[in-house]
Amino acid sequence: MEAPAVVEDIPADAGAEAAKDQPQGFLGGPSDPSVLTAYVDHVACSVWTGEERPELKLSYHGRKVHSLGRPVLAIEGLIAGTGLSPLIACSVDTDDRGLLSAFMERWHWETSRFHLLVGELTITLDDVSSLLHLPVIGDLHAFQPLHVDDAVQMLVDLLMVSPKSARAETV
Repeated sequence: MEAPAVVEDIPADAGAEAAKDQPQGFLGGPSDPSVLTAYVDHVACSVWTGEERPELKLSYHGRKVHSLGRPVLAIEGLIAGTGLSPLIACSVDTDDRGLLSAFMERWHWETSRFHLLVGELTITLDDVSSLLHLPVIGDLHAFQPLHVDDAVQMLVDLLMVSPKSARAETV
């Protein structure tokens, strides 16, 4: 026995009415513009709409940092005490504009995530630990109260600034 056919009167403009209720969104981007409010200014919006991409400016300050020489041994000791020593030698020097553009087009600062075709990707603390070889256990640093005179003396000794400018910065 066959089920009887159900025939209903559906207005011809029902689809248009439903479309009016949906937010417009962005081509290739969020369907709800309230989610990523700065998307219209993001490079990904230019890519999806076929507009000219803004020129990518690469800045690398590694040579400047290396020209300063090694940090003062006392500063290196403080850094070693935090477990962040691997960061002293950590830098990225690449001229691959395509690679950097691909990351920029997919990174959204509003969500702190990469938005990919397969979904969103978040960089976790474990990822940072694995990539930079940093410990992520315990306290980063236990800060002790520091008297202004001690802070001034540290600035003079470690950063080799004048006592007068060190005092001005700490007041």
